[in-house]
Amino acid sequence: MDNKNHFRLSSLPLRKQGIVASIKAEGFLRSKLLDLGFVPGTVVEPVRRSPLGDPTAYRIRGTVIALRSEEGDKILVTLNREEAMMP
Repeated sequence: MDNKNHFRLSSLPLRKQGIVASIKAEGFLRSKLLDLGFVPGTVVEPVRRSPLGDPTAYRIRGTVIALRSEEGDKILVTLNREEAMMP
């Protein structure tokens, strides 16, 4: 990882908000993620995982979008400041 405070979106626990820090994808996947709203500085929250764990549904910019783990691994997030202070 680039920074100790950054981690993969796919590892963000359910109902914990994160802030998109960067996207480590290229080409079509990068464009797709940006078009879906995964822009640095945006708040994102995992709301549901499928029974087998993949894909995961994320709330972002007022909508819910499902991503597979391999796509979520390409998005680095930091914890929302308010979430980081909660136990």
